[in-house]
Amino acid sequence: CIHLTLMLIVCLYFSVLRSHSVFSSHFFHTTSGCHQQDFYDVLGVPRTASQKDIKKAYYQLAKKYHPDTNPDDPDAKEKFAKLAEAYETLIDELKRKQYDTYGSAGPGASGAGQQQQYWRGGATVDPEELFRKIFGEFAGGRGFGDLNSMFEQAPEFVMELTFMQAAKGVNKEITVNIDDACPRCDGKSHEPGTKVSHCHYCNGTGMESINTGPFMMRSTCRRCGGRGSIIITPCIMCRGTGQTKQKQTVMVPVPAGIEDGQTVKVPVGKKYIYITFRVQRSPVFRRDGADIHSDVMISVAQAILGGTARAQGLYSTIDIAIPPGIQTDHKIRLEGKGIPRVNSFGYGDHFVYIKIKIPKKLTSRQRMLLLSYAEDEMDVEGTVTGVTRPAKGSSQAGQTSESGQSREEEPEKEEGGFFSKLKKMFS
Repeated sequence: CIHLTLMLIVCLYFSVLRSHSVFSSHFFHTTSGCHQQDFYDVLGVPRTASQKDIKKAYYQLAKKYHPDTNPDDPDAKEKFAKLAEAYETLIDELKRKQYDTYGSAGPGASGAGQQQQYWRGGATVDPEELFRKIFGEFAGGRGFGDLNSMFEQAPEFVMELTFMQAAKGVNKEITVNIDDACPRCDGKSHEPGTKVSHCHYCNGTGMESINTGPFMMRSTCRRCGGRGSIIITPCIMCRGTGQTKQKQTVMVPVPAGIEDGQTVKVPVGKKYIYITFRVQRSPVFRRDGADIHSDVMISVAQAILGGTARAQGLYSTIDIAIPPGIQTDHKIRLEGKGIPRVNSFGYGDHFVYIKIKIPKKLTSRQRMLLLSYAEDEMDVEGTVTGVTRPAKGSSQAGQTSESGQSREEEPEKEEGGFFSKLKKMFS
């Protein structure tokens, strides 16, 4: 009797568990959330990833696992479908917020039921349609049969520029070898004058539908290769590929103000190429964005007395006013005389730095004048070659200079005497 009672209890216990399992499965319609891979892990991004990071991750993984690029991988379709579902959820702010709230709940959490009810329709996304929607700009109407050409990178070339060409802009030619539409068949892949037959396998769409469990996937037609038609007579020049290697000379309009290392996109035939610029250094100018910097040499007399100096500008020769007593490395700003701003309006500035040229040789007259000037200097720390001065605090007078005259006998002791001599000398 005791054994019979125990057996009845065990049977009742398993009956309750089975009923609960059936009820749960009927209510949630999907498997438990603990068996569903985390969408962030599917895309390989952190939970703090931006929309840009999510799209970039999907773009790279979708190319990698697309069934057309992995015909020998039996798991490619399943991975591709998971990527599509993860992307569609995380790229939408509302869906992502709900997923972050309920999707992270554990199997025993109170929110698990809400999680499963929310993701009940997640498997209805068409991975191929999502792929078309996101990367349609790359397909460009050619169909998804030519997946390799859709993802191929545009050729890149390098163009050398002088400093002045980059600063002022120039139209410069470059010769490139690129794959472009076959000139014989105009990229149609069949011999001119011949006809192509309609592909009945895909009904001219270039795509065929494949059932993969819960997903309805569309793949490139195996009969026509995605063209939607059957080529009977391939072009003899391109052998049915629609493209040939061609040598073309392209005129590149280099925008004024382009910088070293910048790249532009240039159309060539029916394709595009990227050109990266390498700008040579200038022996005159130093560049800082749209501003340029250069030096101008002036004489000692110009530095002391003032005047004008001629400097090389970006567009023409510039006359710069030199105030009397200017110091070396003094900076003069020439507003609006710099390089055009590529991504904005206006021009940068030209900064000119004053450099005083010290003569290495003097005439006897110049030496005499400089000695006379040195004898009048009162704020010299140290000595001047050729000039003898009394020690500080000494009352000695009548010291003789190299010129042989005593200081008391030297003429033009009045203030400004030396400057008068300089003006006469350079007049």
